[in-house]
Amino acid sequence: MPRATLEITIPDSVWMGELSRANPDTTFEILTVFSQSDGGVALAEITGADVDSVVAEMVGYEEVTSTDVLQRTDETALVQFETSDPILLLPVRNAGTPLDLPFSVQDGRASWEVTAPRDRLSALGEQLRQFGIDFEVLAVRQEMETEQLLTPKQLQLIRTAVENGYYDTPRESTLTELAEAADIAKSTCSETLHRAEEKIVKEFVDEAEPIDQRTPAATY
Repeated sequence: MPRATLEITIPDSVWMGELSRANPDTTFEILTVFSQSDGGVALAEITGADVDSVVAEMVGYEEVTSTDVLQRTDETALVQFETSDPILLLPVRNAGTPLDLPFSVQDGRASWEVTAPRDRLSALGEQLRQFGIDFEVLAVRQEMETEQLLTPKQLQLIRTAVENGYYDTPRESTLTELAEAADIAKSTCSETLHRAEEKIVKEFVDEAEPIDQRTPAATY
């Protein structure tokens, strides 16, 4: 399944964008976040030289309906807050693509990691554009779930092959030596290995197409 890294440019009209740009050296690490019928709730670790003033500024925004400082150190505050305008959550919710947490916000930009089928990632891009949120796809990687893709015997043989250097360049073990290490017949080893490799290669090719056919790493 594809895993995309996105850099989100938070609009100036969004309070988090304005607050983080006003305090560019402060980092907002969003630890948990979820939407409600009337807004959103998040738990954030705020780190910077003047955390108290940043929290005070946060309280001053009309969209921030409540804040609770749960923990405080010299340069860090753990804050739970509620907002009536969770605009960053809406594209994610509408596209059905859960974010990998935590994610950070600094100087008006958020770094997101999203693991989802290709059609959901495309839907997320469309939702971001509809909300007027600029973003850049920094990377797309293929995350293959080998435990579901391969049978237990295939997975065990692939692991044994890797451990014995069968896929090293140059190879550190032959097929005969691999079969001996796996305690199976050479013909069984060859057939099992071929079937496992076929599944892995086909899965990679099927899912490795760009999310957006125009420019997979473009700025939108």
